[in-house]
Amino acid sequence: MGTVTIGVSIAVPEPHGSLLQERRAGFGDAAAHGIPTHVTLLPPTEVDRAELPAVEAHLTEVAAAGRPFTMRLSGTDTFRPLSPVVYLRVVEGAEACSRLQERVRDASGPVARELQFPYHPHVTVAHGIDDAAMDRAFEELAGYEAEWPCTGFALHEQGADGVWRKLREFSFGGRTVVPPQATPVDRGTLPAR
Repeated sequence: MGTVTIGVSIAVPEPHGSLLQERRAGFGDAAAHGIPTHVTLLPPTEVDRAELPAVEAHLTEVAAAGRPFTMRLSGTDTFRPLSPVVYLRVVEGAEACSRLQERVRDASGPVARELQFPYHPHVTVAHGIDDAAMDRAFEELAGYEAEWPCTGFALHEQGADGVWRKLREFSFGGRTVVPPQATPVDRGTLPAR
């Protein structure tokens, strides 16, 4: 059956997701349109395709034990010079994300793995582009803020074309995930130019 590359993440909902994806593309990040805007819980991980049902069963258990929480983004930061990434900071919900990613990667589960770097929840807005464009992303999104109720996460598969596609959503407590609707109080904001 072969192997597949999967990832588990929390989606950044609309209108924030599309806005940030467009901004990322505008900074020159060629991967922007192939990667939905997200907070990673499990980085790209290669598994045998035959293991996908076990992965889904494990993620169902993780989600059933989870509870909704508030996710809030505020301002930018960077992993440079260690890694060429500019990101939005998760200023509320980071602890919940940390607990979730630990459960997803639990040693007794089908996607147990060590991380290359210590876990740090964030939303990438620029990756692997030239320094001037990275600086621009850092500066232009420094005032960005967004907040939403996080009610679950999703399993994605990376296609041969490099595009990440959602395989399944998992809702906390076993409820159906209903995408939050944009309201004036939860719209992301950008500083005036």
